[in-house]
Amino acid sequence: MKRYVYFALFLALTVAVAITSHDAGAPSSRQPAGKITIYTSMYEDVIRSLNQALKKQFPNCKVEFFYGGTSQIQARVATEQGTGRLGCDILLLAEPSYSLELKKKGLLHHHISAEAGNLAFGCDKDGYWHPVRVSAMVLAYNPKKNAKNSVPNSFFDFANNPGLRGALSMGNPLISGTAMAAAAALKDKYGYGYFEALRKQDITIESSSTALTKLEAGEYKAIMVLEESVLKKRKEESSGLEVIYPTDGAVIIPSVIMIIADKWSANKNIRSAEIITDWFLSPQGQDTIAAGRIHSVRKDFGAPNGSVPAGRIQTMPLNWEDTFRQWEDIQVKFEELVIYKK
Repeated sequence: MKRYVYFALFLALTVAVAITSHDAGAPSSRQPAGKITIYTSMYEDVIRSLNQALKKQFPNCKVEFFYGGTSQIQARVATEQGTGRLGCDILLLAEPSYSLELKKKGLLHHHISAEAGNLAFGCDKDGYWHPVRVSAMVLAYNPKKNAKNSVPNSFFDFANNPGLRGALSMGNPLISGTAMAAAAALKDKYGYGYFEALRKQDITIESSSTALTKLEAGEYKAIMVLEESVLKKRKEESSGLEVIYPTDGAVIIPSVIMIIADKWSANKNIRSAEIITDWFLSPQGQDTIAAGRIHSVRKDFGAPNGSVPAGRIQTMPLNWEDTFRQWEDIQVKFEELVIYKK
């Protein structure tokens, strides 16, 4: 039985890649074997569904998911680099900037998936990462507690409307990869003054699950949150919370899948890692991911129930290469200006 171990685009960088010749058939016609270990920050309920689907699809391959937040996974990988070998074969992380660091260090395996031509979003031109799901950072409010005209309709208003002071929440960019991507995009658009504005708003930094509960209770007027988190709460709890697609653009965040280079991989099972990567991007894999109220990366998939197609959502530009280079500076500034509220 597979198990879980806990260890607590839009695309300035990417290009579309056409289907290339592949030395094997479709994922369903190939069978991986041995063992594959996957580090992921994906939702636990989605991991459970993926776990079951992979077991059924590939009974001869033992797949283990190790779950943690983006910052936890990055810290673990950094520690493991010192040993000369990572504890995983595949990484599934919230956004693509970290892949640039791993690619630069030679930790990733080159593989252009046979499914690349079916993707609506670009992949790394050298085949070191592919998008595997798409998230949208948006705003949300509770129409039972606040009128639509009393809540922000943009990220700018979210940080600058004094009537919202003390009634706002967002995730922590020091822990969450998607919150970090949002912070980077907002910094690019409005400068570090945006962080200062958030501080003046006396914003609360916390997990999305906590923020959604408080929004439901009427403690907040609005929160910055992933669209999929709101859709999940609406579906599972019959919540009346509503998504606000910011007029200055939602932050569109492609989560990525990466294969670890053979030299660094836990199980040195590259062929199986390639097959499983292709499965994640196939209709079967994307069906499982999309069932978690997440936008698929495929051209032939629609939007999750309650959403609109990602291509129709107004977006805020985000340069992933710049985000990679400025990662530490952005986190330090956010910590100084928002979290510590000096």
